Amino acid sequence: MGKHKEKEIKTNAMRILDKNKIPYEVIQYECEEFIDGLHTAQKTGAPVEQSFKTLIIQGKSKEYYVVVIPIALEIDLKKAAKAVGEKAVELIHVKDITKVSGYVRGGCSPLGMKKSYPTIISHNALAYEEIYISGGRIGTTLKVNPEKLAEVVRGKFVEITAGYTH
Repeated sequence: MGKHKEKEIKTNAMRILDKNKIPYEVIQYECEEFIDGLHTAQKTGAPVEQSFKTLIIQGKSKEYYVVVIPIALEIDLKKAAKAVGEKAVELIHVKDITKVSGYVRGGCSPLGMKKSYPTIISHNALAYEEIYISGGRIGTTLKVNPEKLAEVVRGKFVEITAGYTH
């Protein structure tokens, strides 16, 4: 009798981490459609403060940027604009997520988008050995070291969340 291990379907995000020899852990969860990051964290058991969502913003220049922030926080668009050197930025429309990233809403990973966009990661990520990000499809979360993630996406750590610090 052979082993009945289901072959794990690798996402682009996982292939990129493999290619760069970056260790990660895959956490699968049952989910049919989009759920927000807080519900994802509940399903996977990932600590909320270590769970990050991937957003895409567009500057006045029409350039796109990838932003990785804690799921429980909101992006501060002024800080984000400053971080990417734009006068102003806005979140892209939900209907444009797939066109811009190649991913569906709720399965958007900072790794393996259609194109390589400048990436900024919330400085909060540096407080942890590992953070949880989307694995590139709904139902897949990746646990990865934030500094290793930043190396691969050539991201920089910036304070970009709305909060009490000014």
